[in-house]
Amino acid sequence: MARTQPSLLPRLSRLLRGYGENLKLARLRRRYSAETVAQRAGITRKTLSRVEKGDSAVALGIYARVMQALRLEEDLAKLAVDDPLGRKLQDTGLSPKRRAPKRPTSPTPSVDVCKLSLSPIEKGKLESLSATLLPVERARCSLSLNRAANPTETG
Repeated sequence: MARTQPSLLPRLSRLLRGYGENLKLARLRRRYSAETVAQRAGITRKTLSRVEKGDSAVALGIYARVMQALRLEEDLAKLAVDDPLGRKLQDTGLSPKRRAPKRPTSPTPSVDVCKLSLSPIEKGKLESLSATLLPVERARCSLSLNRAANPTETG
């Protein structure tokens, strides 16, 4: 069963064909036979032929092994070295969106709420204040409020 492969843009197909031709020319300049390069790269002669034709179905690792057999592996370091578009985007200083700080889910009691000193007139207001506090705040401040209401207790 034949695998279907996505079609490449014509420009990319031409680049791959040119790259394969360059590898073939490098092999011929060195006067290596196809059998020798294929053996050194650990591939078949048929696969080497596909590489030299610029076949897009051949894995990049195979291309790299052929380059290594031809002692051209340093050329791999030149791939995507110059990235003008990426550099322009970097130079414009586009930064990712920043998230807003989280909002507090409930107000926390301040120290002043817990340390009330009540006069006899304000004792009535203590119950209304206690009703406005959340249950957690009420538990935290109850000891302080009780001590403020009864100053004769020692803690």
